[in-house]
Amino acid sequence: MPELPEVETVRRGLVSAMESATIVRAEVNRPDLRWPFPENMADRLTGQKVLQLRRRSKYILADLGSGETALIHLGMSGRMLVSGDPLGRFVHAHPAPQKHDHVVLHMDNGARVTFNDPRRFGAMDLFPTESGEAHRLLAALGPEPFGNRFDDAYLVSRLSERKTPMKAALLDQKTVAGLGNIYVCEALFRAGIHPARQARRLSRKRLASLVPIIREVLQDAIDAGGSSLRDFRQADGELGYFQHSFDVYGREGAPCRTPGCTATIRRIVQSGRSTFYCPACQR
Repeated sequence: MPELPEVETVRRGLVSAMESATIVRAEVNRPDLRWPFPENMADRLTGQKVLQLRRRSKYILADLGSGETALIHLGMSGRMLVSGDPLGRFVHAHPAPQKHDHVVLHMDNGARVTFNDPRRFGAMDLFPTESGEAHRLLAALGPEPFGNRFDDAYLVSRLSERKTPMKAALLDQKTVAGLGNIYVCEALFRAGIHPARQARRLSRKRLASLVPIIREVLQDAIDAGGSSLRDFRQADGELGYFQHSFDVYGREGAPCRTPGCTATIRRIVQSGRSTFYCPACQR
């Protein structure tokens, strides 16, 4: 499932096509994806200006002129693809409709934004913008990793008494929003923390060190356009490239990249998910 860097990459790719543009026609080609679409979604989207595109955790949020916000969740295989040229530099023909084009937004700047999702694990919803933080998918989320609330004092207070393994603690979306399996593995490697180590067994200094490391890992991934594993594509259809920079994720049996380390990357299973780490560098 796309994590924060992939979702942020898609959001940025949609800005030129959607932000400050009006949806002149919305096509909704089926009644549901993971959950049923909201009632009259096509009519509620049609004619609305997109005031702002935001991201909260792994969700894209489009604030509309109607006072509603459209929530988009990519799920396992969802893609938001842009065709046409909203900047007016070239002439591009729109591709022919595809079987899994479930929602299509025709913008007044000539762009077409398509939500394509072969496995239908994605979702869309509409809700009043002013009450957005109370939405069932957003209400329990922890702070954003790049936000001011996510600081040393917060993370130490949140984790210092927990018996939970560090991998599970950071995957908890109530602790910090948007982190998933890939970037937790990478952050723990950079911090030199074993993924099975109980959070309460770490010093306050080591817990605090995770804040800048998490931000660094996420920013590196965003700069690389995210990680393309299986289905992820950017809004222009291109692949992300951060997977070529993984230090541990997916590298079981490969040599550790830390200079002077002679260990190889190992894999264990935690809560049904693969965890990758270096047994020498992570304690």
